[in-house]
Amino acid sequence: MRQLRTTRAVAAELGVSQRSVERYRKGERKHPPRGIQQRIDAAVRARKHRRKQAANTREITVETRARFGYTAPIGTTDDGRFRRLTVHLPPEYAGRLFDARDAGASDQQMRQIIADGFKDVYFQDGGARAMGLSDVAINDIDYLDLDY
Repeated sequence: MRQLRTTRAVAAELGVSQRSVERYRKGERKHPPRGIQQRIDAAVRARKHRRKQAANTREITVETRARFGYTAPIGTTDDGRFRRLTVHLPPEYAGRLFDARDAGASDQQMRQIIADGFKDVYFQDGGARAMGLSDVAINDIDYLDLDY
């Protein structure tokens, strides 16, 4: 439930009814039948595998519409504005995000990791431009979607 957030999404992934998932959450049913338990175990293993792979070898895709602000040199604009961005962050940022989440990081700390990634990849283009840009902040998030 923490990963998919809704009973409907969990039910769709496991191939059971939404009501069945609700019964397990409420404690009305304690132990799923063997077939469903195997699907749960397989789904958990697959998610862990994708997470590990994203943190070590694959990039993480962040799609968002948010207000980005930044600290820039004098003579340039640093007014925050809404942008819709889809950025592929390197594996190091995926690892940092997963480690922070596991450590119980706050929403603000998670945002800062994503903002650092956007600064390096999008705003500075891996060191090719905007080198005077020091801090990037994500505010007023309209939506944020992560895919790995």
